[in-house]
Amino acid sequence: MIGPSQLSLGLPHRPALDRDDFLVTPPNAEAVAWLDRWPDWPGSTLALYGPPGSGKSHLAQVWRRRSGAAEAIGAFDPPALAAAGAVVLDLGDQDRPPEERPLLHLYNLLRERRGHLLLVGRDPPARWPVALPDLRSRLSAALAVALLPPDDQLREAVMVKLFADRQLKVEAEVIGYLLQRLDRSFAAIGDAVAALDETALAERRSITVPLARAVLARLTEPELEL
Repeated sequence: MIGPSQLSLGLPHRPALDRDDFLVTPPNAEAVAWLDRWPDWPGSTLALYGPPGSGKSHLAQVWRRRSGAAEAIGAFDPPALAAAGAVVLDLGDQDRPPEERPLLHLYNLLRERRGHLLLVGRDPPARWPVALPDLRSRLSAALAVALLPPDDQLREAVMVKLFADRQLKVEAEVIGYLLQRLDRSFAAIGDAVAALDETALAERRSITVPLARAVLARLTEPELEL
């Protein structure tokens, strides 16, 4: 794990309980601030929403580890989950919740017991396609906080960290070349770093702009050979 002194980019760091560094920049700062306020939320439910690659699921997992929350997965059991006192329901990049009556039951149980529910999805819960009126009204009342796609500062910091985690020293021109051409998501950065590491090791080459160009061509057009 690399610390703030090694990432001299002027970014505040917050250590996650999975021993990664979570980097705080404007696209995620409001969401981080609200999670930091737990358990002092204005209600029992908080929702994080944003486009693919915005880091919402990562941030939810950081909070889950901190709070000891249970995860609502598949056909979940509301009483068993509510016993944990805190629950995460992560829809990822979807916007359709699981069965509505169990979710309403879970919501009511947590509110009665002064527990907390963290919802994660692509869209705010008020826009989820929910048929059950009671559930729809509760979701519409939940505090919803947006995460924006990572900005250039955060993308650069994440890429530098991922290379450093693999003990790879990469020149600034390579970082700049990649950032200009990759999708604005953490997933795209992770895939590129992994592919560059594997290729450089297999071919016994340094990571340079020509190698990055070849690897990106392979990632975007799988049929091409290096």
